[in-house]
Amino acid sequence: MNFADKLFATLKSIAKIALGSRPVAGGKGDKGTIVIMGNGPSLADTIRTDRRLLEVYPTLAVNFAAIAPEFTELRPEYYVLADPHFFRDSAEGNLGRLRSCLAAVNWPMTLFVPRAMRARAGRLYANPNITLRLFNFVGAEGFGWFEKAVYSARLAMPRPRNVLVPSIMVAIAEGFSKIIIVGADHSWMKTIWVTTENEVVSVQPHFYNDSKAEENRIRHDYRNIKLHQVVESFAIAFKSYHSIANFAASKGVCILNATPDSFIDAFERRSAQKLLADYENSILH
Repeated sequence: MNFADKLFATLKSIAKIALGSRPVAGGKGDKGTIVIMGNGPSLADTIRTDRRLLEVYPTLAVNFAAIAPEFTELRPEYYVLADPHFFRDSAEGNLGRLRSCLAAVNWPMTLFVPRAMRARAGRLYANPNITLRLFNFVGAEGFGWFEKAVYSARLAMPRPRNVLVPSIMVAIAEGFSKIIIVGADHSWMKTIWVTTENEVVSVQPHFYNDSKAEENRIRHDYRNIKLHQVVESFAIAFKSYHSIANFAASKGVCILNATPDSFIDAFERRSAQKLLADYENSILH
């Protein structure tokens, strides 16, 4: 962006923050390493072949991960829900399954939700083992100094077009100095097409099996969305990861993408096998 564009974006973001953000608590101290588990199909392989990586470090799960059988085995310490869909009163399909699974959590877990959804989350996901924490689900961009200031104050984040954006920002705010990402395939461009009726179909496979009802819901949600809107949304998400990478670097936070064949080009790549070897060496020495 040129100066005028950055100025406009900054002023627009200030207005959004003034209307939608309030102070929220963050973590203290260096908490070391965390593994963020995206729900992409590659997570199934990571669980099968590199499960130890998910056992030696704290983990963070997202969205419908709790409905997978592996959820109660992995016992993630953190969980992020961002999309307004998760806070609807309706409990049809995967929503009902998700709430039942989170209600059954019998280990300490911190659930992060948008600040605006605090009351609904407290009612829909009540569990004495789950601590509710908040984040400002407000996207902001503009001058570099402005972005760093509002991201550091936890008043905003890069435009959150995917749950991975708030997940990484939450991990940074909590004080983790190394963030490992798995299951973030983001290979949606391989599975998008347009039907003869000009309906856009965007298949976003997960490591768990989606129910037929959930597939129908997604298709219904896409019925009036045009291809250029879908592609623009993808572009915003990938751009946000570069903003996160810059912010993380300014904070001395290392972000490593251990997702095989991931489409995310913002973070340094490192295989799960190499990360496990590094962990084992650190234990020995």
